[in-house]
Amino acid sequence: MPDIESLLTEKRTFKPDPAFVKQANWNRRKAAELRELGEKHPKRFWAKMAKENVTWFSPWKKVLDWKPPFAKWFVGAKTNVSYNCLDRHLDGPRRNKAAIIWEGEPGDVRTLTFAQLHREVCKFANVLKSQGVKKGDRVALYMPMIPELAIAMLACTRIGAPHNIVFGGFSAEALRDRIEDAGAVAVVTADAGWRRGKPLPLKDAVDNAIEGVESVRSVVVVKRCGPEVPMRAGRDHWWHELMADASAKCPPAKLDAEHPLFILYTSGTTGKPKGILHTTGGYLTHVTTTAKAIFDLKDEDVYWCTADIGWITGHSYVVYGILANGTTSLMYEGAPTTPGPDRFWDIIERHGVSIFYTAPTAIRTFIRLGDEHPKSHDLTSLRLLGTVGEPINPEAWMWYHRVIGGKRCPIVDTWWQTETGGIMITPLPGAVDTKPGSATLTFPGVKAAILSEEGNVVKPPNGGLLAIQQPWPGMLRGIWGDPKRYRETYWSKWKNPKDTYFAGDGAHKDKQGYFWIMGRVDDVMNVSGHRIGTMEVESALVSHAKVAEAAVVGRPDEITGTAIVAFVTPIGGTEAGDTLVAELRRQVTKEIGAMAKPADIRFTDALPKTRSGKIMRRLLRDIASGKETAGDTSTLEDLSVLAKLRESDEG
Repeated sequence: MPDIESLLTEKRTFKPDPAFVKQANWNRRKAAELRELGEKHPKRFWAKMAKENVTWFSPWKKVLDWKPPFAKWFVGAKTNVSYNCLDRHLDGPRRNKAAIIWEGEPGDVRTLTFAQLHREVCKFANVLKSQGVKKGDRVALYMPMIPELAIAMLACTRIGAPHNIVFGGFSAEALRDRIEDAGAVAVVTADAGWRRGKPLPLKDAVDNAIEGVESVRSVVVVKRCGPEVPMRAGRDHWWHELMADASAKCPPAKLDAEHPLFILYTSGTTGKPKGILHTTGGYLTHVTTTAKAIFDLKDEDVYWCTADIGWITGHSYVVYGILANGTTSLMYEGAPTTPGPDRFWDIIERHGVSIFYTAPTAIRTFIRLGDEHPKSHDLTSLRLLGTVGEPINPEAWMWYHRVIGGKRCPIVDTWWQTETGGIMITPLPGAVDTKPGSATLTFPGVKAAILSEEGNVVKPPNGGLLAIQQPWPGMLRGIWGDPKRYRETYWSKWKNPKDTYFAGDGAHKDKQGYFWIMGRVDDVMNVSGHRIGTMEVESALVSHAKVAEAAVVGRPDEITGTAIVAFVTPIGGTEAGDTLVAELRRQVTKEIGAMAKPADIRFTDALPKTRSGKIMRRLLRDIASGKETAGDTSTLEDLSVLAKLRESDEG
């Protein structure tokens, strides 16, 4: 099979601002030294990071035990994630510093200092114990973005009960699958959570999900929105009532570095969800180290990652990696455009946010809404920007740089996955020149390559399959209860090289060694013998001045094999007709070439997205091909978008 063709070229480069470099945690010299150590002696590099960034109760006997594809990191060491996020900050000035600043969608605000958060976590850890939860028991968390979710997570880690967070937008059926697979003994939920001005019911879904599930003995419910919900005597308990009588003293369990920390399920379009297992010491080392280096965390920062904690980004870079560094983490409950299109910029201004980490799809939504909304707010508190979730097209990167960052903030475009636990490919903001659309270089201690289907290294600038070639501390330790599926899914792509992790993404490297992520290999289109990544066609479309966002999919075609179908959201006030279709086809031909010209361009006010901001391309593929929608749609942010697309298709 031919390599994936890399067709877009991007020549703009941005050097780190000298003032930023001067104060950076990792400047060019330090980054170069650590990169060299990571390349020559990766185990030594990660041991150095573990000593510097994590507090251990007892040391390791061996840095890495690697029996491919099964790894153990910091063998024999003991630590506790809750202790690292809370207790170790209590003896100094961080004790009374804000750990979490939380804002609800209706506008209510709560702040918890590290000391207050520690107290709440200890109390809820004792609540879990009172409900019969023991070390090793799994606890399912199905909650809105409220402080109690972070408290429950940290309480689980305190007593060694692995948590299984299920995103609050999942259906009762999806929740049931995850509770049953994990064998959860307790569920923590809320009556409801606010979303777009309405309460989104959660307790009702839990009741339906656990009907007949024998493992669940206890349900703890936070009163958030106030609707009447049924409470089953003996099983269901109000959070506030249990907390009222709980002791605030709960010593952290001294847990083995490989003790299971959490299970997080990734759902595919078909088949049973995969329970990705992460453990304690290696994961904590990875997320704490990367957060400090990549976000350049300082004691005075207010850091805001807009991800829901139900996703891996929220686990790693809303809670664990941020609090372990003693940094203030801002949490927001609701939608980015409620009650108005400037909600995010208003939050940044009012809370003095200095580091902002969000998804490219959110950025493209803000572009469509218009520059006047961010420009009506003072965003000068910002000093660093980040992106996560999918590749960012260069023009969205430039808008983010210019309009949100005021041309002064470095942008860290990060690539990683649920399975990797933490960031793998990224700029270091004080050390690496950035290029719009490129995630730049691997993090020190991470080894990645672009391989062909046969396992050969692909020469730049052609694209291929992104592979990780050595173990890393934050790596998944398996699929819960299914080691065979773990091996087959992630480690069997190539016979040679053996024991190489396949990420499922296409990518290419340029002549400077920078990585450019081209999207999921599942989304690669074979057009007249050319293998083209969707991301590059989308990027060419969005580079047109009248386009805010685009999603590209392939549909079967008798002549070309695959025909390119583009779903395009124009900027407000743009007339979407035949003239714009012709302009966009010319734009793609100019930027990429005639082979990438869309056969069909459809205009839409919005694209189908999950609440984490990812475009659900599989649904667009169904629409483009005239098929019925297949698979779970319960994570869709707005189901009406799908209905409108179907109506326009039928019309």
